[in-house]
Amino acid sequence: MYSIREIYRIGRGPSSSHTMAPGRAAAIFREKHPEAASFRITLYGSLGATGKGHLTDDAVTSVLAPAPVQIIWKPDTVLPAHPNGMTFEAVSGEGAITGTWTVYSIGGGALADDGTVFRPPRVYDLTAMEEILNWCEKNGRNIWEYVSDREDPDIWNYLEDVWKVMVHSITAGLEAEGSLPGRLKLRRKAASYHIKAQSLKGSLKRRSLVFAYALAAAEENAAGGTVVTAPTCGSCGVLPAVLHYIRSFHKFTTQKILRALATAGLVGNLVKHNASISGAEVGCQGEIGTACAMAAAAAMQLFGGTPLQVEYAAEMGLEHHLGLTCDPVAGLVQVPCIERNAFAASRALDANTFAMLSDGRHRVSFDQVVLTMKQTGHDLPSLYKETSGGGLAATLQQRDDSDPLG
Repeated sequence: MYSIREIYRIGRGPSSSHTMAPGRAAAIFREKHPEAASFRITLYGSLGATGKGHLTDDAVTSVLAPAPVQIIWKPDTVLPAHPNGMTFEAVSGEGAITGTWTVYSIGGGALADDGTVFRPPRVYDLTAMEEILNWCEKNGRNIWEYVSDREDPDIWNYLEDVWKVMVHSITAGLEAEGSLPGRLKLRRKAASYHIKAQSLKGSLKRRSLVFAYALAAAEENAAGGTVVTAPTCGSCGVLPAVLHYIRSFHKFTTQKILRALATAGLVGNLVKHNASISGAEVGCQGEIGTACAMAAAAAMQLFGGTPLQVEYAAEMGLEHHLGLTCDPVAGLVQVPCIERNAFAASRALDANTFAMLSDGRHRVSFDQVVLTMKQTGHDLPSLYKETSGGGLAATLQQRDDSDPLG
């Protein structure tokens, strides 16, 4: 497996697959063809279906500016390798095609073309949770220590940067008010939820704050703010909310938080390596489900759980999101995406509590759930995998179409 840097990418929202990766691909193509007078980009499948709502066109044109860019949308054409396909063409001043490149956004901001994945070298030799648990048992160590053993020493500086951006996405989201960009005109909720939470007491106050923190980061993402993929932009509010909440009430040191991020990053890595974190490929279970698993594992790590309990918490976080569809209304990372971050953060804390009460032993393993999620995602019709063609996206579109005032 690759470095957990691939799970935690810092960049602008609202989508790692539809904004970060296409922008990165545009930069690579521009560097290869500096002589081009203009560019033509064809967006296929999910990129073509929801790219406008995800600001894909803005992501690529801003990178290729000031050269003119023509965008061709082909939502009904899905390339065999991946639903998020795009073809870049360099055009000379005379209109001749001087270069072409077909590349895929494979989730979490990563790119691949013809079997080549644009990532750093592999750093993890173990690629299953069971193998990692055996390593922990044999060496008397924790999961985060396996990360430390395999990554370069600079990983802790990188995770510290990640944590700073996560906290900033929450604080910025709690300050912002008004509506989010896009035709839904969705009102931000994080600020008001945070204010209302202050008047509450006990567990109700704490759970309300978790909601507010998750909403804040997710709303920042939807507004195109700077966030951290965890593992994607659409699910970027879950892990920061859980960690920010725990640190606020339990005063853990930054070092402890970074170790929890390491554990969570490895959980996300396992899902990405053995299945997928791409909503276009496996639905929202791969995004929100993985984020919940990461957050549950991080919480369990912080509260002193054994490696078995950490695995159990992660397993529950993913298992209980199996089958979750990706159906963004109007192609925007807003409805139902933002609220899902809040509920997944709450569920992650529940998974942590449930695992804490146990000895960590259970019937269904994390590895089995990951494989189940992969198969479930493949079995889902394409309507429910980030095309805005089914689920809530279709239901609300029908309502809007029937509304004479719409």
